[in-house]
Amino acid sequence: MTATGMESFRQWVTENKLKTVGCLWLSAISGSFAYNWSRPQMKTSVKIIHARLHAQALTLAALVGAAGVEYYDRQFVSKAESSQDA
Repeated sequence: MTATGMESFRQWVTENKLKTVGCLWLSAISGSFAYNWSRPQMKTSVKIIHARLHAQALTLAALVGAAGVEYYDRQFVSKAESSQDA
């Protein structure tokens, strides 16, 4: 990915934080279901619980990451933009 491609991706993620978290949740639960389904010794209810727990953990990590990005943008990007205007 080029520098401009990476910058446009970062900008999209910054503008669409909740969509990004939702997509991460969906991919986590799908991936966990697929992985757990390959383990026949587990009961279906346990597979569902594990998938939910994996998705929940990834979602919490994504929300913490989104909060970090928001903090970074407010602390550093806003100051850099205001100093360029002056």
